[in-house]
Amino acid sequence: MKPTLTPPQYRPRIVDDEVSAALQASPAVLIDGPRACGKTWTGKRFAQSEALFDALPGADLASQVYAPGLLSGPTPRLLDEWHLVPAIWNPMRRACDDRAQPGQFILTGSATPPDDLTRHSGAGRVARVRMRPMSLFESGDSDGSAPVSAMLDGAACQPSGSDASVPSIVELACRGGWPAVVNQPSEDVQRFLRDYLDNISRADVTLVDDVKRDPRGVRRLMTSLARNVATPASYETLAADTAGDRSVPMHARTVKSYLNALERLFVIEDLPAWRPHLRSRAQLRTSPVRHFVCPSLAVAALRSNAARVLSDLAFFGLLFESLVVRDLRVYTQLDGCELSHYRDEYGLEVDVILERADGEWAAFEIKLGGESLINDGIESLRKLVERIDTKRMGSPQKLAVITAGGYGYELPDGISVVPITALGP
Repeated sequence: MKPTLTPPQYRPRIVDDEVSAALQASPAVLIDGPRACGKTWTGKRFAQSEALFDALPGADLASQVYAPGLLSGPTPRLLDEWHLVPAIWNPMRRACDDRAQPGQFILTGSATPPDDLTRHSGAGRVARVRMRPMSLFESGDSDGSAPVSAMLDGAACQPSGSDASVPSIVELACRGGWPAVVNQPSEDVQRFLRDYLDNISRADVTLVDDVKRDPRGVRRLMTSLARNVATPASYETLAADTAGDRSVPMHARTVKSYLNALERLFVIEDLPAWRPHLRSRAQLRTSPVRHFVCPSLAVAALRSNAARVLSDLAFFGLLFESLVVRDLRVYTQLDGCELSHYRDEYGLEVDVILERADGEWAAFEIKLGGESLINDGIESLRKLVERIDTKRMGSPQKLAVITAGGYGYELPDGISVVPITALGP
């Protein structure tokens, strides 16, 4: 392989394997995800040349006047932040057709384009790869002794013990998985992320679809989302929660519109409800559970810090759930897994269901730790299996309780207790 543009400080990412495979099969690969999650550096990891549109004056005009000039160069050619120059899409697509070779372009983008160009004309030409902030395994904070892929294959789970403490996990949740600042203290990272959210509320949330939105309203909504993280808060609940001493609550329709924009910017990523076949006629709850793409954004939206989060363990329990969801999404993406949650009318809740494309599934409860909470999680998992029609759905490949620390072990019936710092791909 020819030398690429790989930065010397590059940290290998789990998504690298997916990008590599996509480049061998498709003319172009689109890496999308939130700003600052590492898309550009991953693109450079595979690129032979680049056009950095956020640092290239006149790129938008050039794409309309003479696009081949932006597309010329050794391949794969990186077209970074391509959504800033959407007119480049069709010339890029035609170049893929003309060259008829895989691995021609790598595109990165921090927003879904307003006219959804990629949905209409990218079929057969552009492979999409989602990128998220780093997991604890990627940042070196998990040893990976309990690979999720092995759990999905039904393997016994033998995680290593963890000496992680609740304060150390709080720090990791507040720091988040942002490559540029991952080695900085969480306080410095939070200042970085507060600026990040300010930029989103002032500019990005309007640019994503050319709809003007009130920056203060966007910030109020993100604060409301942070207060309701890891809960199935409705549009009406979030709207009512935006009211303050000097402001009236937002309308639910406005909340829906703003949430759609934040989703297209990859700031939020809700967890949908699972719809399994049940043995009974129990009614399932269908509301999504609210999550930021990284729990550190919830902390930043509240303008909080690790010390304040540690003083409110009830809130941290929700933030920890969001941290686990982030990591499970990263670990299972290559397996084509879909993540969801289970809630029924009788009050049974299971935090995460992993369902692979072949239909195999696993279920996870998320608990900070402690014998009582862990036992509650184990009991919820056992009740779930009793309610699922396993003749139609199949038996779960794995049931596990994920904790903030402590020892990992497996019970005689196969249910595992796994510290988050043992999880890996």
